[in-house]
Amino acid sequence: MWVVAAIFSALFAGITTILSKCGLKNTNSNLATALRTSVVLLLAWLIVWITGAFKTITDISFNYGFF
Repeated sequence: MWVVAAIFSALFAGITTILSKCGLKNTNSNLATALRTSVVLLLAWLIVWITGAFKTITDISFNYGFF
């Protein structure tokens, strides 16, 4: 099962890169990177919220959180 997830992850990462380069071709590269990163961060937090994984955030110690 994890192999399928890894293949889809690689596929979507490639598609994301191609589409973002097409959509942001006249934009500063640093700004484009910041925008792509912001979208990924938002989606990651959305997944955490939907799955309810945020309930275990208190289990992370301060020292471990800043490895």
